[in-house]
Amino acid sequence: MGNKAISLIGVPTDIGAGHRGASMGPEALRVANLGARLSKRGLDVVDRGNLHGPLNPWQPPHNGYRHLPEVVAWNQSVHEAVYAELAQGRLPVMLGGDHCLAIGSISAVARHCREQGKQLRVLWLDAHADFNTAQVTPSGNIHGMPVACLCGNGPQALVEMGGQVPATTPDVYRQIGIRSVDEDEKRLVREAHVSIFDMRHIDEVGMKRTMEEALAGVDENTHLHVSFDVDFLDPSIAPGVGTTVRGGPNYREAQLCMEMIADTGCIGSLDIVELNPAFDKKNQTARLAVDLVESLFGKSTLIR
Repeated sequence: MGNKAISLIGVPTDIGAGHRGASMGPEALRVANLGARLSKRGLDVVDRGNLHGPLNPWQPPHNGYRHLPEVVAWNQSVHEAVYAELAQGRLPVMLGGDHCLAIGSISAVARHCREQGKQLRVLWLDAHADFNTAQVTPSGNIHGMPVACLCGNGPQALVEMGGQVPATTPDVYRQIGIRSVDEDEKRLVREAHVSIFDMRHIDEVGMKRTMEEALAGVDENTHLHVSFDVDFLDPSIAPGVGTTVRGGPNYREAQLCMEMIADTGCIGSLDIVELNPAFDKKNQTARLAVDLVESLFGKSTLIR
């Protein structure tokens, strides 16, 4: 891990969300010194600046999707940017932006893994399963649909991103911290056999056991992608998100989660999404996210 070259890619849009403000997430992470803190860990960090895309027209849903053409445009840019970093042997860190952008980043990672013959494992750290479809979505917001789209259940332009249909299969996901799943979505994740470690599971067996289960089978041929939705964290410590759900992991649980991922040495790409400075208090959620990302890249109390 020590020699890893990291590229930060800002994606300032809230195109897939139900609240405005996630578009300011990349800048909040920079203000919280993400790049400098990772450089201090001895990592070679380059900030690629921000991707550009259409403005958010803030329209109602059309055929079950809000802002589909704009979501496609942003995700296409993300796909190309993330794929380019992986092709250069760098580790892309996407600074979101809302969670719909994971369609672009994970489809790029999946494409890279196919070409390199690597096994993909996605750790989806989130309060929500994000497995909605146009048929069952209560809102039409595409940030509630990325996992479904990546697994082939969604609009053609998103499902076929990167020329792979589908980009991933449900078995690559380990969803951790889930505590809010829409009624019809429950049936969809069950039918797809998505591995979900919800908050009840974490309460029953603890974060250590949960992470051991989520990381089982990860080996040196595994590319570990972490999709970190800041609403994974309990809102008492992370108020800066648009979709807070009470009862998430506390600070210590989140730190242990990140340190156990770091211990594998297999992290190959990262999304940090749904940070909404408009709802934050003095940038505390961004600072906490940076703190956790440091742990993800190997900051621990002792030399282990």
